[in-house]
Amino acid sequence: MSATATMSRRVALGAALAMPLVGTGHAQSFPSRPLRLIVPFVPGGGADTTARFVAEPLAAELGQSVIVENRGGAGGTIGTAAVAQAPADGHTLLYGTPGPLITNPFLMQNMPYDAERDFAPVSLLTRGAYLLAVHRDVPVRTVRELVDLARRQPGELSYASAGVGAGSHLAGELLCMETGVRMSHVPYRGTAQAVQDVAAGRVTMSIDTYGVMIPMIQAGNLRPIAVTSRERYPELPDVPTIGETLPGFEVGVVNYVCVRSGTPRPAIERLNQALVKVLADPGLHARMREAGSSPPMSSTPEELGDILRSEREKWGAVIRRANIRAG
Repeated sequence: MSATATMSRRVALGAALAMPLVGTGHAQSFPSRPLRLIVPFVPGGGADTTARFVAEPLAAELGQSVIVENRGGAGGTIGTAAVAQAPADGHTLLYGTPGPLITNPFLMQNMPYDAERDFAPVSLLTRGAYLLAVHRDVPVRTVRELVDLARRQPGELSYASAGVGAGSHLAGELLCMETGVRMSHVPYRGTAQAVQDVAAGRVTMSIDTYGVMIPMIQAGNLRPIAVTSRERYPELPDVPTIGETLPGFEVGVVNYVCVRSGTPRPAIERLNQALVKVLADPGLHARMREAGSSPPMSSTPEELGDILRSEREKWGAVIRRANIRAG
């Protein structure tokens, strides 16, 4: 073997050995400063609560502060756009819900970001479901009875939502589509007011967050009828799923973490590893259960990417069919 060939082999071998070290160096140096976890909604909601539950142990795991920053407005697009415009270094995280990257692109025109192009998935945070509940005086106790009543009184029953295009709105639209009934949609500015008006008897029903409904169920003002998940809620073992009456019906509520696209892969992997560890902690599970939140659930970046694509396809079809447009 010539001296030139020998030198070429040594150079190639040296380059191969050095490659893992480069990635490891990036992973070890990240994060290099405090991180921002942007919640694109005002303080006090479910996303804000879960973000603050996760931020403290995540900071301990990463060795840097994780500052929860609420940037609400425009259905979550203002805060989400801030992440899309941040440096692609992994230090600015998006707390995502179904709106910003799944449904808003179909509901709104002139979006300030591209939901598929501008973000890189990191991990799931939770994957919960909604509860269908009616006012206590509504004479139904099952999904079948509710559908039969709606057919006898087309357009007279009503369902409340947290706003046009909100998950609670889309879940109600899907139920109407799957059963062929007509119910009136009553949008509010947020879940709390929507559910309160159902409890007060001003609206027939709502398909919304279980945690918000708990006090009104306990007070006897709301009657739980069904859950939108594939499996029954452990907390409500006697309440069936909608799918037990309407096979295939399922509505999930996906919460997740993304970063700006172009973020180095080692940073994404470091964030994912930290979140997987944090979300597996029994103490976090207990705190979120006590708050009425969906249980923590992690994923790989690839799994989250698949989930986001699947959810976009599902809800895009519903939004187009119902011709829903946000204001």
